[in-house]
Amino acid sequence: MSYSPKAADVAKLRNATGAGMMDSKKALVEAEGDFDKAVDLLRKKGQKVAANRADRENHEGAVIAAVNGENTKAVIIKLNCETDFVAKNEDFVKLAKEFANLALNFNTKEELLAADFNGISVSEKLIEQTGVIGEKIEISGFKTLDAPFVGSYIHAGNKIASAVGLSKSFDNAAEVAKNISMQVAAMNPIALDESQVDSSVVEKELEIAKDQLRQEGKPEAMLENIAKGKLNKFFKDNTLLKQDYIMGEKISVEDYVKSVDSEVKITGFIRL
Repeated sequence: MSYSPKAADVAKLRNATGAGMMDSKKALVEAEGDFDKAVDLLRKKGQKVAANRADRENHEGAVIAAVNGENTKAVIIKLNCETDFVAKNEDFVKLAKEFANLALNFNTKEELLAADFNGISVSEKLIEQTGVIGEKIEISGFKTLDAPFVGSYIHAGNKIASAVGLSKSFDNAAEVAKNISMQVAAMNPIALDESQVDSSVVEKELEIAKDQLRQEGKPEAMLENIAKGKLNKFFKDNTLLKQDYIMGEKISVEDYVKSVDSEVKITGFIRL
């Protein structure tokens, strides 16, 4: 019996990739329901598909970033619920912010869940709120960032938050860190630079590029060099330092930072 994808699975693939309905359905059939394999099939066929899809699951909730008073540490937490109605509720967002501020004292989600929250643990508070609200409430995401100077950004609606670390503090460091955090939120880089891109990702990108070139009829002997050119384009689109700066004209993020202070470097970033 041949595999027939459910409408919800087709919709999920469409939302994650931007591909058309029929292309999404065909890819799922060919992949026999394997979501990641279906995404790779779409990319090999030349579909414009985002490289990083990890945060595109359709979960509701609030994503909140908090920064300590010294601007040396940021934390982002994702407090999940089941419906958009609850996610927009003022009390729910307030609770998420309280958890995020408390999280600045810890380095792991497990430490946060065990921490005291007005006489009970955070874990117990989540269970309590599940009973009060009538929806499953959980902290599904937790990321921290330390640097000599840290700034953050929360996108409208609390759906995306990001933070960026800089190598030193300076007069307008807060503005620069926020601008780059907005870049991270909007453009979703997979790494700071190409040296931090996982080798398995590089190998997969080369494989996809070669498959595309074969379909275009390019000679086998030329594939390696042309594929490396496509890989450089991939690094430009998907690594923070090489990305085009969204608030500047024809400069990279790296060039933007250098234009502010030639000694400043971006040390890292986080995004949920």
